[in-house]
Amino acid sequence: MQQLDNVQINFDTNALWVLNVALALVMFGVALGISLSDFKNLIKQPKLVLLGIVSQFVLLPFVTFLFILLIKPQPSIALGMMMVAACPGGNVSNFMTSLAKGNTALSVSLTAFATFLAMVMTPFNFQLYGNLYQPTAEILKTVQLEPFELVKLVVLILGMPLILGMLLRYKNELLADKLSKILKPLSIVIFIAIVILAFSKNLEVFNNYIHHVLFIGISHNILAIMVGFIVARLFKLSFKNQKTLAIETGIQNSGLGLLLIFTFFDGIGGMAILAAFWGIWHIVSGLLLAWFWSHKKRSLAY
Repeated sequence: MQQLDNVQINFDTNALWVLNVALALVMFGVALGISLSDFKNLIKQPKLVLLGIVSQFVLLPFVTFLFILLIKPQPSIALGMMMVAACPGGNVSNFMTSLAKGNTALSVSLTAFATFLAMVMTPFNFQLYGNLYQPTAEILKTVQLEPFELVKLVVLILGMPLILGMLLRYKNELLADKLSKILKPLSIVIFIAIVILAFSKNLEVFNNYIHHVLFIGISHNILAIMVGFIVARLFKLSFKNQKTLAIETGIQNSGLGLLLIFTFFDGIGGMAILAAFWGIWHIVSGLLLAWFWSHKKRSLAY
């Protein structure tokens, strides 16, 4: 197991450039469906906003940290878990919320709000918990991660496409709707392509080490979904909003996590394999959960 921390994923400069563009394109597609009114709606529902922020940016990283203390995974895997937990909600959460018959408007609003917050919260949470856990702190020392560079990349990949997409919608809503219909369905395809691209030259490494992250990745994802659902339930939100918060917390932007891992950590094996597996698994778990909830009898929902 120790050698997993020393495994390097082969990912050249051209592939990294493609990953940057692909993620920015996905974020731009999401932003085309977001308007200022979504943020205004959130202001009218401060309880939902606060719970969404607490669930995603406070509780999930904290619960992830406790989970790491409990199971004590390889340091590189632990760092991958922290990276995923620090990322904002995934771009496919809106689609899955709609499929689950959740509150799609709330999902879109929280995704937009979380993306803006992620420019600060993603680097903050990753640095905080990464340095709190001694084994991962040792890796961070060797990497010499520059917090400003991390913030700058997150802003470029998430912030700029979000602003440009919303601006286009404000200027030309008809064009934005047309582009959105094309780009949004491509989000899942693009992400899967990113994962395939990342590991096309590393199949042997992936096959040799994937079993180390199977249980951890699945458990971590289930834990994330439960955090969102339990928080919403404790504060007596409607079942529709419980589903929404569960999906928003459980579907993380692991594509962003992969990009940060390849950019700043030279594709450290445990980190990259964990983030890539999460990216595949959370689509499977999200679709299964959405399908289950979409078929749940209305009488059971409250």
